[in-house]
Amino acid sequence: MGGVNRTRTTSGGPAGANLGVVRSHNTALVLGLLRAAGAAGISRLELAERTGLTPQAVSKITARLRESGLAAEAGRRASTGGKPRTVLRLVPEAGHAVGVHLDRDELRVVLVDLDGTVVGERRGELDLGAGAEAVLGAVGDVVEGLVTAVLGRAGDEPSAAAGGDAGARGLPRIPSLLGVGVALPGPLDHARGVLHRVTGFPEWDGFPLRDALAGRLGVPVVVDKDTNAAALGLSVAGAEGGAGGSFAYLHLGTGLGAGLVLGGGVHRGARTGAGEFGHQVLQLDGPRCECGNRGCVEVLCLAAVADGETAEAARVLGVAAGNLVGLLDIDVVLLGGRTVAAAPEAYARGVGEVLDARARREGTAGGPVPVRVAERGERVVAEGAAQLLLAPLFGRADG
Repeated sequence: MGGVNRTRTTSGGPAGANLGVVRSHNTALVLGLLRAAGAAGISRLELAERTGLTPQAVSKITARLRESGLAAEAGRRASTGGKPRTVLRLVPEAGHAVGVHLDRDELRVVLVDLDGTVVGERRGELDLGAGAEAVLGAVGDVVEGLVTAVLGRAGDEPSAAAGGDAGARGLPRIPSLLGVGVALPGPLDHARGVLHRVTGFPEWDGFPLRDALAGRLGVPVVVDKDTNAAALGLSVAGAEGGAGGSFAYLHLGTGLGAGLVLGGGVHRGARTGAGEFGHQVLQLDGPRCECGNRGCVEVLCLAAVADGETAEAARVLGVAAGNLVGLLDIDVVLLGGRTVAAAPEAYARGVGEVLDARARREGTAGGPVPVRVAERGERVVAEGAAQLLLAPLFGRADG
């Protein structure tokens, strides 16, 4: 499954931080500001001003965060009057989350710290149609191997939820580990962690992936669509839409889907079915799609990809993106996924040309919607999956 890519270790850090201290909305607000401030840090007075909390409340919250190892002093800052202010910062290595991208033919797993920095990664081939037992076994083995290699220590026992004895399978007891976020093709019910009829793999319909994997690993598990996870990760990282705006993330890989950020938050829909972008019909008498319809944008786009016709695939993707832009009036279109990564300039140019032509025909105020390739490359879904656990910690209700 490939080697571990360590970009930071926890040597000397507070690996035993008590993440249970984050138990209130106000604490999450403070943590969010600490993370946004970065290494430069932020003073208690600034925290009070930006959260609207009293200085006394901020002092109590930051004292708990320091005691738990989640915050630390970052020096002092000159004051306009009185003594210099103590500046606090987030301790990134105090917490970790695993992000899993479960694709139709590939598994990618990352381990990130509280800043979202990837500290370890593994990837390999996977057959989503091999059955639940085989898939869960593969995911469990890779997650356990990565976490143990980066964070584990010899002699650690598996978590109690995994059996409670040293011979039980599951992750070792690592206090800094929040849990595992899993992102995969939909449709699915992210609230219950239950899969529906995954396109091309109807045998997964009704499978309780969240509970099954949590039982296997012994830690909390969150499940969401790959496109929703990617959109959340991009929004948290500061992509357009993170501060009240909107964007569509279009993911073209083994399938095609969309993640929508509207008003600064991920839009999943009342029945968690939003973003099934690939199954809008563009050609009524077109080729049959695996979803059962004919002429879906996914089947048309993937057929062009298979034929090596990148320009045509980009044009089809652009037509579908134009429908989405016309419906939601979003600010920007971001492109990602394995197929886009193979020819990023061609896809950005092709989709952009279609949107430009549409804007000229319609006389759209402000001109065409910009099209860009999403940052974070092929890890965008896996990193976003980790944010399914981290985002609520920092006050993101849509995490």
